[in-house]
Parts: sequence; structure tokens; C-alpha cells
Amino acid sequence: MSVVHLTDIEQLMEQVVAYHPEADTSLIRRAYEYSVKAHEGQMRQAGGPYVEHPLAVAGILSFLKLDVQAIAAGLLHDTLEDTVATREELEKKFGEDVARLVEGVTKIGQIPFKTYEEKQAENFRKMVLSMADDIRVVFIKLADRLHNMQTLEALSDEKRQKIAQETKEIYAPLANRLGMSWIKQELEDLCFQYLQPEACSLLKLRLAKRDDERQAYIQSLIQIAQGVLSEAGLPGIIDGRPKHLFSIYQKMERRSVSFDEIYDLTAIRIVTDSKMNCYAVLGLIHSIWPPVPGRFKDYVATPRSNLYQSLHTTVVGPQGEYVEFQIRTADMHRINEYGVAAHWLYKETGKSKGRDEEVFSWLRQFVEWHKDLSDNRQFMDSVKLDLFHDVVFVFTPKGEVREVPVGSTPLDLAYAIHTEIGDHCVGAKINGKLVPLRYQLHSGDMAEILTSPSQVPHRGWLKFVRTSRAKTKIKHWFKVEEQKRALELGRRLLEQEFRRQHLPVAQSLSSERLVSMAKVKGCETVDELIRLVGFGRLAPDQVVGPFKEEHNLPSSTPAQSGLSVPYLKAPAQIQGEAVKFGGIKNILMQLSKCCKPIPGEAIRGYITRGRGLTIHGVDCPNFKSLEWDHNRLVEVEWDGEVEGPYAVDVSVLTLDRPGVLAKVSSGISRCQANITKAEISTREDQKAVLDFGIEVKNTAHLEMILQEIQRVDGIISAKRVRGWH
Repeated sequence: MSVVHLTDIEQLMEQVVAYHPEADTSLIRRAYEYSVKAHEGQMRQAGGPYVEHPLAVAGILSFLKLDVQAIAAGLLHDTLEDTVATREELEKKFGEDVARLVEGVTKIGQIPFKTYEEKQAENFRKMVLSMADDIRVVFIKLADRLHNMQTLEALSDEKRQKIAQETKEIYAPLANRLGMSWIKQELEDLCFQYLQPEACSLLKLRLAKRDDERQAYIQSLIQIAQGVLSEAGLPGIIDGRPKHLFSIYQKMERRSVSFDEIYDLTAIRIVTDSKMNCYAVLGLIHSIWPPVPGRFKDYVATPRSNLYQSLHTTVVGPQGEYVEFQIRTADMHRINEYGVAAHWLYKETGKSKGRDEEVFSWLRQFVEWHKDLSDNRQFMDSVKLDLFHDVVFVFTPKGEVREVPVGSTPLDLAYAIHTEIGDHCVGAKINGKLVPLRYQLHSGDMAEILTSPSQVPHRGWLKFVRTSRAKTKIKHWFKVEEQKRALELGRRLLEQEFRRQHLPVAQSLSSERLVSMAKVKGCETVDELIRLVGFGRLAPDQVVGPFKEEHNLPSSTPAQSGLSVPYLKAPAQIQGEAVKFGGIKNILMQLSKCCKPIPGEAIRGYITRGRGLTIHGVDCPNFKSLEWDHNRLVEVEWDGEVEGPYAVDVSVLTLDRPGVLAKVSSGISRCQANITKAEISTREDQKAVLDFGIEVKNTAHLEMILQEIQRVDGIISAKRVRGWH
């Protein structure tokens, strides 16, 4: 399907009146005249007056049979960005509805962005979120992009590549998600032309050579099918639809086959009068030609989320060639071509009514899932993930059909149903059998989600969930928990500091002085200030200092306060990110220098005076001397996601032989460990001591290194040494 480009306003109004006889064409004419005047003197890079572009966009919208407000907005869609027109003026002349649509479509070129990608992400975010208010904004944007792609030849090669790549990644999948298949196909073919010109030209040439032969073959099949339908008394309009270029290319790439091995280059479409007759026609087709196993899809019983409905079957036709048949009703066909636009019945408010409201629950959910992402680039990546997916259909115990992307797990399904179900998911039964949460769902699976009130999300879930919704909700849970834990730790650190400075704890924590200090530090609440302390971004004595001055207390010496800005940047703190307090990370902490603990060893945390957490091994003598102060001890654990490196010292006793240092160093390197220092000293008894500083991942890695060293000929012992004192 292709759009006939309109050349003047009269053609546009005739096309609108053809599907909407009572349309207010005067609004369209006034919008056109305003656009001509506003863009006067502006030229397109392809040549010709600029107004040709908004006229073409309006023509595409009329082809979609949209209302006059949307078409008027199409004519005006660039006026706010490229001319002196204002929103107030548009609202006064054309009404609030048209002005809102134009504003929704307008690009945000006035805002200075650091990079093109940042601008692209923010622009796309605005467009996607506008779907929740009025889907016509996206229709206009897609029409705008389609005409721009059709006239891309006039731009430089660099710009063509950039625009085509963006169209391929965002706009074509979006058109597909909205069920607008003809726009999606045309956009994909245009992108293919500019992004892979050689492959596109070669494919066009090969198709042209086989075209006459293919047409004759398809016509013979249509005649046979038409005859069988007539004999059975089944109504049906049959035609052949050549598959678009990019889909053929994708099939060649996906199957790793040559063009000559692709047989189903054309799909035969049969449009009948009822859903029941769709299945009757299917039976007749299978009675003529045998179906290819595994190539039947029933999108009538389980429609795609973009509203698509059809029966698809591939049969073995004459001469052994594969042929695809698509069987649908006229209603289904209309929706398959126009997608969301076919269902969106506009009234004055631009909203849908009745059963159409239910049709777009997925669209509202789509917007809802992504609106909470604050980072534009993260938002764009997340939406791309959800736009680019094939789907599987699974059933709930109540018989409801749920659609999830290919590769989804029971956890993805749980979060798709409700956040609480996802957070408390402990397992799943698929077709009555218990499966691990990593299990990948398949179409037809009966999925039952098992929950427990005591279950909470695990960071490991992020490694295998597929959907952006599940990932976002899991990350949000940890973010909330981190805030809670940081508040708890920050409060304890401040309490310790207030006591050390001989200040009243409860009175100080609830004082107006603390409220004022929060504002000075850029915090909206006292809790936010306390969380900064818990996260290690603010030193406790920086908060307590002003209270000392208020009570005329002497300042502590630097040695007493024990915390300075340079400390916050100490390397030991960076290693502390591998440790979690109450399940959270990024809190001010350091690995102790006396025992240098590494993952695999039991550890405890000790709240030092004003310096956050210090992490010790539980067998560290220095830690044992601190155990009496129970108020400062906290439970901590290693973060399994972080793999060092961690510094350890190793001492090797060996016979004093030539080349032994090189052999030991080589053994350490074979274990993929980095050597940070190496010292050798000889003894009078013909033995030598090799002292190494090594970076390891965990205790298992260290043990492997020690065993490798001991395999070297002449080694007497190899052991880890610590700086206990």
C-alpha cells in the first residue's frame, strides 16, 4: 500500500470529504493558508516551497482517515518550531484541540542539548508520553517522518545515515507497535535503501528478474483457490501481496540462506465475511495443498497487542514451492492496515469511547511502564527494548491470555501482572510443574505465579529478566531499600557524633537548626540530609560542627574528628563498594588495612567515630578487641556482583635457585592475577623469601594461586600474610 502524494489543497479536501462528508473543510483550508503564509520564503532542501511538506503530511493523515483537527494540525505542525507563530495565536485561530496537537508534535530544538543523542532521547520521550494524552500526536509524527524519509535524497550522506538509523530503531517499530503495518513496511524499506544501499539494489534487481514468473505462479494459485471457495459457497476476495524488501532481506539473514532459497516471496491474502468462515477457508486451503508443519499461526483467537488479527498458514504449492496464505475478515484487514488509527473514534475531546477504550489498555500500560524513568537515555533504551520484540502468549490459571516478549521468564510475567506479585514471587508452575524463575516462557504455557509475603527481590534477578518493566521495578525496590538503610546508618552515625561532642542527641536531631542546615545543603527534608551522611556523601562532623558553635563548645582536633574531605576520596572506600550493609551499597565504608578481607571470608562492620563503616574479617585480632562495643557492630555481607580486585600479600619460601622468581610470577599470571609488587630476599641457609602484592577476586581465586605457586619446583611454602598488629 502506498500513499498518493497530494499536490494542492483541493485534492486534500476532496479526499477528506470522501470518507467524512460532513467534515468542516473550512478549518483545513484556513490551516493551509496560514501555513503558506507562515512558511513564506522557506524552501525545502529537496527544492520547492516548504509548504509542500506539511501538505504531504496532511495527505498521509487523510489517507489514515483522521479527523479535520488532526489534518489541520498536520498542516501546521512545523509552524511553532520554524516560524514566528505562537501557541496562543494557533489556539485563537484554530481552537485549543489543534493548538495542543501542534505543540505535542513540535520538536524541542529551542532547548540546548550537549549531544544529538540527548536531544533525540528527550524529543522521543516527549512523543511517547504524549500518547497517553492524545494518540494523534504520534500519527502526525509518523506521517512527518514518513514524508521526510521519502525525500531524504537531498540531504548529505551523514544526515541520511543518522535519520535512517533513528527511523529504523524508533519509528518503524513504533508504527508496528501501533499496528500501522503499511507505514512500518515503507519506513523499513526506505531505511534499508539508505543504510544498506548495495544489498538493497541487488535484492531489487533479483526480484525484478523473477517478477513475471512469480506473478504468473501466484495468479494460477489464486484462480485455483477462488474456484474451490466458489464451489463451497464461501465468500472471499483473494489477491497476492508481494512481501516488502526488508522482510525478505531479514528472512535471508535469519535463515542464513541465499535469495534463490527463499520461496514465499508473496503472500496470498483471502478476505472473507466472518471469523467462522476464516477457519472454513483455512480448512479448504489445507485440503488443496498440504500445510508445512510449524508454520501455522492463529492471530484470530490470540490477537497481537497491536490489534493484528489473521490466520497465517504456509502450504506446499505446485512445483513444491512454499506459499503463505493470510486469511481474515474485512474488519480485521482494515485494522491490520491502519492499526490504532482504525479504532480511534474521535469526538471533540480526541478520546476513544466504548469498546475502543479497552483496545488501548496496552498502550496506556506501555506509557505507564516507562514514564517513571527520569534519565532520557535510559528511557529511550528501555522503550527500544519493548518496541523490538517478538511475543509469546501464555495463559493464567483463570484462562486469561497474557502477551510477553520472547525470552521472558515467570518473573517478567509476574511484574507484568502487578508489581507486588513480582516483588514477592518465589517460583512458578508451568503446565502444572515447578520451574526455576529463569525458565523461558513459550506460547501456550499455562503459568501460575507462586508468591510469599516474606520474599523480596534479589539483585541476581536483573541478570535474567527480559522486560524493561521488570528491570525497572526491581531496581526501584533496591533504590527504596537503599534509601531506608542509608537513613538508618546516617542516623546512627550522627547519634554517635552528637554523643562524642557531648551534645543532646534527641534534641539536636529534632531541632530547627537541623532543618535549616538541610536547606543550606540543598536538601528538601532532614531525612534527605541524614541519608547523605549514610551514603558517605556528607561527613557527620560537617553536620554536627554548627551545633558545637551554637553551644559554645570547643572544636575537636583533626585527630578527634577523624574525618576530612580527602578521606572520602581514599582508595579504600572504593573497595568498600563491594560490601553491602543491610542489602545496600555505596555507603561510606572502607576495608580495614590490618586484615584486608576478601570475598569468601566472614566479615563484620564496625562504625568508627565519624568515618563510616570499617570492614574487618571476623578472625581479625583488632576486630576482636572491638567486639565489646556492641552498639557499633553491624551485620554486613559481600556483594556477589562485584569481583574485586582485592589486594593481598603473599609470602613464598623457596630454595635459592636461579629463575625461581620468574617461574612463580609466571604461575601467578596463569591464574589471571595482577602482581602489584615483588620483592626477594635471600637467607644464609640457601633459602629465599619472595614477597608479592597480588590482586585477587576472592578466597577461591587466592587458593588457586597458592596451589599454582606450590607446584613450582623448589617451593617450600606459600601463604597469605596480614598486617595484624
